[in-house]
Amino acid sequence: PGAARGSLLAAAEVLALDDEEEDLEVFSKDTSLAEVNSLSPSVPISPLSMINQYKFEDEPELRDLFITVDDPESHITAIETFITYRVVTKTSRGEFDSSEYEVRRRYQDFLWLKSKLEEAHPTLIIPPLPEKFIMKGMVERFSDEFIETRRKALHKFLNRIADHPTLTFNEDFKIFLTAQAWELSSHKKQGPGLLSRMGQTVRAVASSVRGGVKNRPEMFTEMNDYMETFSQKINVLDKIAHRIYKEEKEYFNEMKEYGPIHTLWSASEEDIADSLKGVASCIDRCCKATEKRMAGLSENLLPILHEYVLYSEILMGVLKRRDQIQGELDSKVDAIANKKAEKDLFSEEIGKLEDKVECANNALKADWDRWKQNMQYDMRSTFTSVAEKNLRYYEECLATWESFLASQTADLHVEEDSEDRP
Repeated sequence: PGAARGSLLAAAEVLALDDEEEDLEVFSKDTSLAEVNSLSPSVPISPLSMINQYKFEDEPELRDLFITVDDPESHITAIETFITYRVVTKTSRGEFDSSEYEVRRRYQDFLWLKSKLEEAHPTLIIPPLPEKFIMKGMVERFSDEFIETRRKALHKFLNRIADHPTLTFNEDFKIFLTAQAWELSSHKKQGPGLLSRMGQTVRAVASSVRGGVKNRPEMFTEMNDYMETFSQKINVLDKIAHRIYKEEKEYFNEMKEYGPIHTLWSASEEDIADSLKGVASCIDRCCKATEKRMAGLSENLLPILHEYVLYSEILMGVLKRRDQIQGELDSKVDAIANKKAEKDLFSEEIGKLEDKVECANNALKADWDRWKQNMQYDMRSTFTSVAEKNLRYYEECLATWESFLASQTADLHVEEDSEDRP
């Protein structure tokens, strides 16, 4: 798997993650660990020590809302099979009637919450949910691995909302955390009707047909360009990471066969039986180290990269919704130029739309900075963790084989000395 791993490192090097940069260029091709190292002559020689110096301070904030998603349960009915998860909430906020809540939610309930947040806050960045179905058969649906992967993603989804300065106070979010199943079902029926949703869709399509907005601020044009590049690069990283995992799994499956083969071989070769058993033992230990590293990739690297693949789609949608609001303002400005008699009426509508655009712009700008900071931290900490685990893996395998070779060399010297004696 060396070629794919090299591709991942090459792709990762395009991520320039310097906090001091005024305008973060996520995909600068000029940044690499080698260049960073050349600027710092005091860097320790040990590779692991070098990696360890890149630590990030996670300043704890005063939190008053703690959410845990756990205890998945399978439900089988005559119509469908589905999983529910326990959502436990602990809070000290005054708007909650109690300090602790425990409810059960299924995936559709999380989808409902996400849609309500997007409806209430169209220009805020709503965290992504895991897809309904797992991609490319990585694991079987309803398997323990699939359920655990989804549980972690749902846990992260709710906690990202809880940590958001605006979304955390959304009324639908509070209902999601506190309402019993029948209460939530009743509340979901109070949402906008089919005709209302169709009207929103028609307006969105009409806005896109009219073309791009004429007076989009330069900042949001730059955001669009940034996200197009980000989307391309993060998708490349996601594909490479999956390829590495696939190759690592194939390597692991092959290596599992070599240990028993050497053990069987030792039974028919008395002269080198101990050496063959030693090789089998080394292979077994390296096999376990490889399995551990595979678990690290599937639990840490792959979910983070795919989460930001989903984030890239969400960001593009948010920018389109901002443009739609801008488009409404532009159309009113054009209309007033053609209808002088209705100037006062249009002026009032334009004033409201200008306020709406300004609110949308301010909300998106604040959320954009916050998202970039979180993305920056997640990417750096994820790739640093992968680098640390890779170093430990290679050090462990190297030490295993060096110890074995040293023991073989010592045995060889003992045999030579015994032959030299009269």
